[in-house]
Amino acid sequence: MATYVYRCDTHGATERSLPIGTARPTTECTACGATAVRVFTAPRLSLGDATRRALIDRTERTADQPDVVSSPGPRPSRRVPVSANPALRRLPRP
Repeated sequence: MATYVYRCDTHGATERSLPIGTARPTTECTACGATAVRVFTAPRLSLGDATRRALIDRTERTADQPDVVSSPGPRPSRRVPVSANPALRRLPRP
């Protein structure tokens, strides 16, 4: 099923779910019975799960409104942990 948008002059846009390829150019408005004309819209590609929509919205928002930080984050530790394996202790270190 595809969702098609029709616009009534009195009541505005309404949506209809119809099988693909069966949408007519006009239909009756559900509220007043007047003729509603089909409006061509972009496909609804963003109707995925909520996590994906939030990620896409956040990514698009950061292009115009980047997050402002008050200080740099913690510095990573440069010390490499020493292995407990005695055989590895004999290897040369960089």
